[in-house]
Amino acid sequence: MKLFWFIPTQGDGRYLGTTRQMRVTDHGYLGQIARAVDQLGFEGVLLPTGNSCEDAWVVASSLIPLTERLKFLVAVRPAVMSPTLSARMTATFDRLSKGRLLINVVTGGDPEEAKAEGVFLSHDQRYEVTDEFLTVWRGALSGEPITFRGKHLNIEGAKVICPPVQKPHPPLYFGGSSKVAIELAARQVDVYLTWGEPPALVAEKIAQVRRRAEELGRNIRFGIRLHIIVRETAQAAWNAANELIRYVDDETVTNAQKSLARFDSEGQRRMSALHGGSRDNLEISPNLWAGVGLVRGGAGTALVGDAETVAQRLLEYSDLGIETFILSGYPHLEESYRVAELLFPLLPFATPTSQGDGGVAAIAGNEFRIER
Repeated sequence: MKLFWFIPTQGDGRYLGTTRQMRVTDHGYLGQIARAVDQLGFEGVLLPTGNSCEDAWVVASSLIPLTERLKFLVAVRPAVMSPTLSARMTATFDRLSKGRLLINVVTGGDPEEAKAEGVFLSHDQRYEVTDEFLTVWRGALSGEPITFRGKHLNIEGAKVICPPVQKPHPPLYFGGSSKVAIELAARQVDVYLTWGEPPALVAEKIAQVRRRAEELGRNIRFGIRLHIIVRETAQAAWNAANELIRYVDDETVTNAQKSLARFDSEGQRRMSALHGGSRDNLEISPNLWAGVGLVRGGAGTALVGDAETVAQRLLEYSDLGIETFILSGYPHLEESYRVAELLFPLLPFATPTSQGDGGVAAIAGNEFRIER
């Protein structure tokens, strides 16, 4: 299992849908999270993208010198970014970080945001651009000149002179639930990502992507994006879940769902359908809670429970073929420690070797050393 965390450039705090105890997510705070996650042994971090976030490339670049092992999953935005410029950015980041870059391919699901970026394309057209973009991007990173004539992109003599560390390029991650998205994933990407739907729905998507990839002679890996609310007891975890949406009123839910309804993303539609904008039945599958999605776009579900139960639920997804788990929790600094302390000992993954004396110890009575 590969466990990732999240850098909350959209904001962070103890509660959703309110400014109460909301934190200033400046560089100092984001650096705290990155350092903690790196030291705790997470494989990497996802940085969000979009007009409500700080720029992912700038933030991730600034965190390189603060970390040692941490990988950065950063988005390229076909139709918004030039494939040739994106390839150069990719190679530079990969070299400066010594091979710690992962690429998140994001076509975008909000037509209004796309228009603000000067993109007036339909849902399927954006995926056509993404397909052409990745063809040019791969070609340019090969180091050989590429000339491409497509339906949307025309490129002549593109190449990256200074190559990336990872060969032939940093791995491509991608998520999408529509037919065109699954087709693109099967043909182009290395890791297919899904949001945290109930296991049966995740298994269905994995089967579709894997089947189509095999038809094309390709192997593909799988990942999932989930929030985590884990405590030492189940009751404490469910109390924490309810506390997270303590200040979310009906008007906030209505406004949030109205905003998300304009998206033409099939994945967002599926997320919203899990709760239907209602608080009545938020546990949509054992220990899978849709309360986050009442006010937040994208990943809207959390696994809730004591450590043993949450670990078992994660292993159930692993049994379906999920390898990469991109996790998060509010607030992200404290919850990264909680996840590491409660879940890491129960999951099959390798953490970096501890520095110092290599152990954990406590002192009792100023005299007795209790070691683990």
